[in-house]
Amino acid sequence: MPNDDRLEGTTFRVYLYVMRERKPVGPRDVMRGADLSSPSVAYRHLQKLETLGLIEKDVYGEYTIREKADITGYLWVGRNLVPRLIFYSFFFMGVLVAEIVVITGNLLVGRAPQSDFIFLTLITSIAMILFLVEGVKLIKKGDTS
Repeated sequence: MPNDDRLEGTTFRVYLYVMRERKPVGPRDVMRGADLSSPSVAYRHLQKLETLGLIEKDVYGEYTIREKADITGYLWVGRNLVPRLIFYSFFFMGVLVAEIVVITGNLLVGRAPQSDFIFLTLITSIAMILFLVEGVKLIKKGDTS
């Protein structure tokens, strides 16, 4: 997988669209699917992706993915590119659940939770929310649907 940080903006959206399609696509398909203004704009971005070696054009003038790009800050999950921040959010969500279980256990046996443990739970909650919000922003940035 080549590392390609040159994928950004519209070219990134076009790449994601071609990747999500399970069949070859032409410039008009890309124009509609990536919400572009004209087939020529789609064609320009398809050519850029072809030059980068990420897609290839068949004899019918349609494009398919040649190989998955390794894009900094993202992980491939099947045909979907997921921001790493989402996985960090899930990690903190797991820690938060464990902390809540400990607090609930203490309350059930009649012990008040320690204030520093409550403070750490608050910090975990904030970290989880921040990672989730930033991850969702990245998903929306590349969303072509």
